[in-house]
Amino acid sequence: MSPYTIRRAVPGDAAGLVALAREVGGEPEGWLISTDEWRGVGDERRYLRATRRSSHAAVFVAESVDGLVGRLSVARDPHPASFHVADLGLMVAASHRRQGIGRALLEAAVTWAAQVGVTKLELHVFPHNEAAIALYDGFGFVQEGYRHGHYRRGGELVDAILMAYRVPPTLRR
Repeated sequence: MSPYTIRRAVPGDAAGLVALAREVGGEPEGWLISTDEWRGVGDERRYLRATRRSSHAAVFVAESVDGLVGRLSVARDPHPASFHVADLGLMVAASHRRQGIGRALLEAAVTWAAQVGVTKLELHVFPHNEAAIALYDGFGFVQEGYRHGHYRRGGELVDAILMAYRVPPTLRR
């Protein structure tokens, strides 16, 4: 039996997800785009309610006996020309990394994408996040670009690598 469960997030997960984001965001390596405080519990709850009602976005969580230890958010691009593309963001608690949680969350995103007609998943990752890049490479993501000074983070401009994954045609509905 797996030490964690992957499932769709529910509004009741808001406090746990805010705590996870603050924990990961507070790590000195700077894994997240924002150095500011994550949105509050009320805003997170509203966001989770909205994604539960939408076929254009989803949030998945990894839950262990320790609580919520991973999160993957995925949202479809609203533009008609790129409606087949969805952007994702992933975080896993430091205490639970390298245990298959990131991969399991990516698998949930691929299943969701296939169900809603998304054929391409994409993400941005900081060049210094070598562990995440290795995860994405191993999963089948490919680097599509390098964005110099793409994000403003803590008063400075930081680079980002654009990576993408093609949802296999055999999975699509």
